[in-house]
Order: sequence, then structure tokens, then C-alpha cells
Amino acid sequence: MREVIKYIVGAAYRPLLVRYLSTTRSFHYRGINLEVPPQVFHPGFFLSTKLLLRCMAREHFDDKRVLELGAGSGLLSIYAAMRGASVVASDINRVALQTLERNAEHNCVEIETVYSNVFAEIEPQMFDFILINPPYYKRKPVRIEEYAWFCGENGEFFEDLFAGLNNYINAESVVLMVLCDGCDIPMIKALAGENQLSMRCVHTNRTLIEMNYVFKIEQAR
Repeated sequence: MREVIKYIVGAAYRPLLVRYLSTTRSFHYRGINLEVPPQVFHPGFFLSTKLLLRCMAREHFDDKRVLELGAGSGLLSIYAAMRGASVVASDINRVALQTLERNAEHNCVEIETVYSNVFAEIEPQMFDFILINPPYYKRKPVRIEEYAWFCGENGEFFEDLFAGLNNYINAESVVLMVLCDGCDIPMIKALAGENQLSMRCVHTNRTLIEMNYVFKIEQAR
């Protein structure tokens, strides 16, 4: 039944959403004001970013070092910076990085931005928090905006993520990643395990059309 509902809702909702997001839109959430152009993932119309931020709200960010991978318009990075963190935000989409820089300025916070595919251009260093709203679906991205959605035909994004993650965390680091039941979670967990990492679900949220999960990624003991 849930698949039928998902199809019906998607068929009715998707054309309206595509039309609405075809121009730059303003978004306001938890005291943060964003401008989101059509080339950048919009955090207001998909639950994943807001769900991850909900979990972040339980944490303390004063004087912490934070990395957000695939930061998009910057909601999570700005939230952490407003709470006292030193933040590095990366993305493979240059429009997203330019947008994030403007949004950070408008919200009166400083964020270091890095143009990078996963960890490729980020120097190895320790972070207290790493935040990840990854591309979920197994398909090769073609246009730059598709890198927010597609992780490669064989999950290449997750291969790169887990192969590099241990260079940026220690036993005290908190790594939070949001996924949904529409992605290949067994594959993702297997790739984590191959790199001596484990994934522990710390929050779930069910809607009419999908189940969302926030995982804490930890070094295997």
C-alpha cells in the first residue's frame, strides 16, 4: 500500500515541485535564512536535511570543529556555526558553494568552503563532527546538480566516503549520516564494514511515502 501511495503522491506532487524550484527561492528555518537556486538541493522540500538537523540539536557545538560533506545551500553548516563551531563545508557543485558563502554572510557566520568530491581536496585532519546528507540512489550522475541525488551505479560515493573517513575522525568524533529506505542500506553498511567502520541507527522517522534513518558512524572497536 505504501508503494501505491508513494506513486500517487509523486505523480501529483513532482510536476508542481519541479516548476516551483525552477527559480531561486527563499527558505527560513530555525532562525536561518537561505536563498536556494534551482541548481542546488532545496532543504525545505525533502525531509532528510531537517531530520539531520533535528539530531544535531541534541549536540553541543561550542568550540568544536565540524565538517559538512555535500553542504548544498548550507543549512546544517550555518546551524553549527551559529552555535559556536568552526565549520568546513564542501561540495562538488560550485553554484552550491557560492550560494553557501552568500547565505553564511547573510546569517552573519564564517564558514570555510572547499570544492571537493568527498574528501579529495580536504587535507587529512581531525573533526569533532562530520555531517553527511549523501546522494542516495544508484545511478551515475551526469549534470552537476545530480551529484546531490545519485551515488554512482555501484555506490562509488560511499566507497570513497568510507575509504577516507578514518583520516578525519578519532574515537570521540561524532559522524551523522541520513538515509532512507529507498537506498541500498545493506550495501552501504557492507562498505562501511570493509573499512573498519560500523553504522548504528540513532533516529527514525516514518512518513506516508518513506522511512528515514539517521545513522551514527563509528570506528569499529
